Amino acid sequence: MPNSHSRVGVASLCAASLTFSGLVVTGLLAAQPAAAADPAGYQNVRINEVTSANNDTVELYNSGSTAVSLSGWKMSDDGFSPQSFSPSASSIPAGGFVTFNSPKGLGDSDKVVIYTADGTVVDRVDWATGKAKPAMARCGGDGTGTWVTGTGTTTFGSANAAGCPASLPAASQVRINEVGSDGSDTVELYNGGTSAVSIGSWKYVDNDTTHAAASISSSAPSATSIPAGGYVTFNSTIGLGGNDSLFLLDGSGNTVDSVSWAAGGASPSDERCATGFQTSANATFGAVNSCAGSTPGGGTGGGTGGGTTGQLLGGGGSLTSGCTPEAPGGTGSKPAGTLAWPGGPDVTIADNVCAFTTSTGPEGRDVSGLAFDPANPSVLWAAKNKNWLYKLVKSNGKWVPDATWSATGKQIRFAGGTGEPDSEGLTVGGNGHIYVTSERDNTKNTAPKDTVMEFDPAATGSTLTPLHQWDMTAQFPQLNTGSKDDANLGFEGVGYVPDSWLTANGWTDPLTGAAYNPANYPLHGAGLFFAGLEYDGTLHVYGLNSDGSFTTFGAVSTGKPGVMDVTFDAGTQRIIATCDNTCGETHTFLKVNASGAIVPDVTYTNPAVMPVDNLEGFALAPTSTCAGGFREAVWSDDGIYGFGSGSSSYGHALYSGTFPC
Repeated sequence: MPNSHSRVGVASLCAASLTFSGLVVTGLLAAQPAAAADPAGYQNVRINEVTSANNDTVELYNSGSTAVSLSGWKMSDDGFSPQSFSPSASSIPAGGFVTFNSPKGLGDSDKVVIYTADGTVVDRVDWATGKAKPAMARCGGDGTGTWVTGTGTTTFGSANAAGCPASLPAASQVRINEVGSDGSDTVELYNGGTSAVSIGSWKYVDNDTTHAAASISSSAPSATSIPAGGYVTFNSTIGLGGNDSLFLLDGSGNTVDSVSWAAGGASPSDERCATGFQTSANATFGAVNSCAGSTPGGGTGGGTGGGTTGQLLGGGGSLTSGCTPEAPGGTGSKPAGTLAWPGGPDVTIADNVCAFTTSTGPEGRDVSGLAFDPANPSVLWAAKNKNWLYKLVKSNGKWVPDATWSATGKQIRFAGGTGEPDSEGLTVGGNGHIYVTSERDNTKNTAPKDTVMEFDPAATGSTLTPLHQWDMTAQFPQLNTGSKDDANLGFEGVGYVPDSWLTANGWTDPLTGAAYNPANYPLHGAGLFFAGLEYDGTLHVYGLNSDGSFTTFGAVSTGKPGVMDVTFDAGTQRIIATCDNTCGETHTFLKVNASGAIVPDVTYTNPAVMPVDNLEGFALAPTSTCAGGFREAVWSDDGIYGFGSGSSSYGHALYSGTFPC
């Protein structure tokens, strides 16, 4: 649990705050909240001109009245993996321009997304093949004009008028005119031109880059065109949050218009008024905007795509009542010699917002142990600390509860149907059963209860009781001090390791001093269980016997001060000991050495875009799922803390990335 690392000391939110490169669709996003470069002014910065030729140049314009620092800002292309750039100046003066050459390389069909230092989206523009050659620019007003593609003259570092055509195309007269994010998620488009504009192939997308652009026609089948001076309204199918953006794309994928609003904005609506977008007291969808009772500055539009946007984490909007995040504690350093993450640099959010609320955990947090089912890699098992077990399957790119098993998870009990296990780790045994570790009984949380419980996932009912339960509490007197913090430093993770791997690699049995012979332990099944002790980072090895007894094979050092999850990965033929921010967000792979001992082999940190949180669960998909040389890696955030300071950043427990096959 996030506040459990008493031996390290709970770092304050401010002290633990770090800044990361963004992570978004193929990439997740920024990290712990760092102050925006200029919270009062960054929303006035707009992408103003782009070329995918001539050194891939991007121009930013500041429409505000104060200079804006660009310190720590990043950009991404259609790969959504933010990267630092070198602007022509360190800040943009009021009414001024800054240019830079894209470090990513811009293609004929591509996009540019600009982020502040804390990962907030500032602006975004998309274009189809060839449309950014020689350039594309905002026409009709720097920073506020409509995007026109294929402008014949570049004007980088100065006003765009010279590079814009004398008359704008009809499609550029279509604007987002009103948006509501109060549940209806309604969007209104207005055609200010003198001729009808076909929109049958147009699409829209919000600022969650895990979302694919949605078709307007799928939301409003009859909306094939907008008459001159007319309106079209539709309800967003991808959801709009209280802190979000909307980008309007034509049939070729070019950005036509966009609008952004801050937390609490767009409710009941944000409407376009003479002074810009404003939060309105009365929605007027399908009719002339009233602009009466409006609050200035509710949103930012005019083809800008900036404003105070939420973090690119998905989540579908603000949190439901009671879904409360818990800030991470116990931040420490990573072990010396730790290597960079060997998989892809990008990570996505992999669950729906507040997906794990239960009757015993209404705040939605405390998802800890993760394990892929080796017999069915389309299933991911998850343990929630407050005695719940989840069977998760993929739906629209997210891991969601399998409704055929239980749409809300199943509650677990100790033997006899009593207590509330503080369930932290889980693994799938050779018999297909789920083995769960518990540090204590949450009804008596000052006393340790370090146990391993075996559950049959095929059992019916909403509550599961163990087929067997093994209690190792007496082995750890250092945790039995009467302190709930010490009691919470016990079995945090567990991994099932097949006998076949132990024998093939020549593991020496600590009890005999000779090569491990499974036949010496006839009741233990086909493998041993490695339970990770959070207290000191050791792995404790057990044979769990069918008669309820157990055999202790001693402890293995991971070289780290804590262990949060344990897994055996057949792909790398290694045991993996995962540690959260206590150990710098690292994964230590262990092998059997030439002397027959299990020792650390290599340690990797998380992808650079990941947050520094209590990421207590980790699982690698079996190699049978490999595609393009990679397979899925999944992390769980025990505190659903996420990124940034906006409420739409919180409430997510699962992240997904890639690992080499």
